[in-house]
Amino acid sequence: MKAVVFDIGNVLIRWDPYLAWLDDLGSRSAVTEFLTRVAFFDRNLRADGGETFADLAAELDNAEDQRRLSAYVERYAATVPDKIEGTWHLLYQLKERGRQVHAITNWSAETWPVGVGAHPELGEVFDVTVVSGQEKLLKPQPEIFHRLCERAGLTPQDCIFVDDTLKNVEGARAVGMDAIHFTTPQAFEAALNERDLL
Repeated sequence: MKAVVFDIGNVLIRWDPYLAWLDDLGSRSAVTEFLTRVAFFDRNLRADGGETFADLAAELDNAEDQRRLSAYVERYAATVPDKIEGTWHLLYQLKERGRQVHAITNWSAETWPVGVGAHPELGEVFDVTVVSGQEKLLKPQPEIFHRLCERAGLTPQDCIFVDDTLKNVEGARAVGMDAIHFTTPQAFEAALNERDLL
């Protein structure tokens, strides 16, 4: 095993989209109503696949909902408030042991620079980073895993992939990668130790 390939959101960086509108709407229940009304998670995935939030907002009938969704990019930094420190500790342990460390993330091309601005290490720590919105590919499509391998000079069998979304873990396994379903840093550490990577 030559490389560990990380998902980022909710593995290395906490992501809570509610925080973009919590001050505006006043409660998590009010934000839930908004997110449900605008089908936020479906539209967010489309943004991760390369569409813009302005175009996605323009599809909405309600002008206020359009305005709020369009504001997501400028408010994005609030949604990624902190690092998951235990996972970062493991990442740096892997690097110290000479492991290649890469990333494949479902992340909008518009919000990725905002995320890197909030957490500059994201732009520095990985040997290769594949951002879905820039590639117009999404996990768990096989092509996004193969693109990482091509850029890193690896085969899928050289990689172990970690993601908090089970269907992405299954997608990685389908192309020949070993994969870990992330739940906590402690469980991730145990899985790495089982593979003699730490």
